[in-house]
Amino acid sequence: MSHTQTLRTYQGRVLPHQDEEVVDQGLAFDVATLMSRRTMLGAFGVGATGLGLAACSATTTESASGSTPTPSETSGLTEIPEETAGPYPGDGSNGPDVLEESGIVRSDITTSFGESSGVAEGVPMTLDLTMVDRANGDVPFEGVAVYVWHCTREGGYSMYSDGAAEENYLRGVQIADDEGLVTFGSIFPACYSGRWPHIHFEVYPDQESITDSANAIATSQVALPQDVCEIVYAETGYEASVGNLARITLDSDNVFSDDGGASQLATVTGDNAAGYTVALTVGVDTTTETGGGGPPDGGSAGADGPPGNDDRL
Repeated sequence: MSHTQTLRTYQGRVLPHQDEEVVDQGLAFDVATLMSRRTMLGAFGVGATGLGLAACSATTTESASGSTPTPSETSGLTEIPEETAGPYPGDGSNGPDVLEESGIVRSDITTSFGESSGVAEGVPMTLDLTMVDRANGDVPFEGVAVYVWHCTREGGYSMYSDGAAEENYLRGVQIADDEGLVTFGSIFPACYSGRWPHIHFEVYPDQESITDSANAIATSQVALPQDVCEIVYAETGYEASVGNLARITLDSDNVFSDDGGASQLATVTGDNAAGYTVALTVGVDTTTETGGGGPPDGGSAGADGPPGNDDRL
């Protein structure tokens, strides 16, 4: 009985190294590919100098079947998990609504605004979130409004916690630029009892949509890496965070435990003196149903009382 072997081909030519990718077929194969494309484009009057580079570039590699990998396939980007906004969102879904106040669209969130004038103290932090539109080929999600909020150095939340209920610092909105980037100047948040150090955010279609929390197209949280947290929490003012962090892990946290915060763990650079830059790329898919937002079941909190250790998210 004879057996017929099916050989992999590219543009009608048999690949000399059947077990290798197209870009690993050797110089002779690459030159032949380039000359073939020059011949084809010569009929249209197109120069082949730039194309020759592209033919040998892994970033534009075609598979043996002729398909081109999508951005998500090459980058490994996934949709950001939907998470609870917790009991202290300040978006009107559970008490006060900072998103209806003039001045909420701002980059520096260390200070309060409007009728409040408090300043949040702590190690400086810059938060860079890059929004990606997964429903449209992983292009930058230009124009979306991103609302960010997080706890203080002491572990409380403005607009809710005792001593900060009259403040609205550590809350703000930015509009994504043409690269999908929003940037906030803030302070490094604490680790309070029962939760891994984190930053909350909601994504809205545009600035006009932020006045109704039901318009959010994504609600999630940024996880902060342990090694950086341990360094920051050695600073004055973060004393309570040291013991709280020692009693929690990403795998035991009630938000990040499902996957250890795999797609939510930020990249952090910097130091205590100059401050830190916290960065995360956020994949938002508007074709899927949102499932976050709002307080958790049984997790409501009075606007005039401090957050309890058992219900802060």
